[in-house]
Amino acid sequence: MNWDALNFSILGPALVAGLLVLSTHVPLGKAVLKRGIIFIDLAIAQIAAVGVIAADAMEFEAGGWGVQIAAVTAAILGAFFLNWTEKKFTKIQEPIIGISFVLSATLAILLLSNDPHGGENLKDLLVGQILWISFEQLIPIAVLYAVVIFVWFKFDIANRSRISFYLIFSITITASVQLVGIYLVFASLIIPALSSRLLASKKQLFMAYLLGFLGYAFGLIASALFDLPSGAVIVWSLAIFGILSTIVQSKKAL
Repeated sequence: MNWDALNFSILGPALVAGLLVLSTHVPLGKAVLKRGIIFIDLAIAQIAAVGVIAADAMEFEAGGWGVQIAAVTAAILGAFFLNWTEKKFTKIQEPIIGISFVLSATLAILLLSNDPHGGENLKDLLVGQILWISFEQLIPIAVLYAVVIFVWFKFDIANRSRISFYLIFSITITASVQLVGIYLVFASLIIPALSSRLLASKKQLFMAYLLGFLGYAFGLIASALFDLPSGAVIVWSLAIFGILSTIVQSKKAL
């Protein structure tokens, strides 16, 4: 157990990054559960990742505007496609989302097949590199998320047209994937929202944020102490707190 690894200069920015992700993903996750399209975030996240990989293949500057434009464009195109399929093929929307995920995931593998660093790049997009984040990197993300939160609650996006939901969703997911990776994006969207669903509606948002905070905080501490991959540990931490919360809520409901 490495107590020296509990360094705020490393864990501090990572925790703030997690809280920023939760700030948008908790309300988005509640809307996803309500719509019954649980795996849409995985599909759009993977499509955005394909945009990042394609931009890298075209030798755009890593993290530059070219990469961001490519990722957002890919995610928005995916959003328009899923919006169209939800209108035309409502009953089979979930299978279409799953197929979209598999196709984009395998396309990412094909695009990276001849890249000597392809495996490492794919791993970064899946599990993220949250411990390498700096406070400076979080400034544009914080601004973007602030705009997203304002628009989401001001205009009640969750209850508006599908296309406005998909656009906000795709833009937010694109930023989050590059920040924490696909797995943490999915976990941050679904686990807190799912684990607070048994509470009264007024308490759900608070509990979801609390569970998310505990998941990220304990996950980061555990990953540092035991020298384990942070993204994977945080996913498990979120799941454990989510399960414990659900058990407590179920007993209270009896």
